[in-house]
Amino acid sequence: MELILLQKVTNLGNLGDKVNVKPGFGRNYLVPQGKAVPATAANLAGFEARRAEYEAKAKAALEGAEGRKAKLEGASVTVYANASTEGKLYGSVGPREIADALTKLGTPVEKSEVVMGEGPLRHVGEYEVLVHLHADVETPVKVIVQPEAA
Repeated sequence: MELILLQKVTNLGNLGDKVNVKPGFGRNYLVPQGKAVPATAANLAGFEARRAEYEAKAKAALEGAEGRKAKLEGASVTVYANASTEGKLYGSVGPREIADALTKLGTPVEKSEVVMGEGPLRHVGEYEVLVHLHADVETPVKVIVQPEAA
């Protein structure tokens, strides 16, 4: 399936690129999310006519992500969780808890932007978690998991 990208997509291409993707990926993800349109002659002409608008929107999104990155740089959040005396959590700390803690600090972060490569945190301690704000912008954040006071 041939598509025209309306914004930069990680590991796929940049704004305006014509890409060939599997039909399911295009039909179920790229097109409904507004990241791409089918590469028809009408859509190609429409894209070229509105290219400056798309580029301005992409630049604004990148600048917004850079601003959020500046606020998150060197940030540290503490998450309290129910834990045993040995330091093992009874549950786990996942992206939702980390995103909520960062949002309480003053920078809104979606749970989908929190990247936890090794899965949820299951022990008390300090961890580095990556926050992926844009296709080109990501920053590490220190997460401290503390046991809840009984």
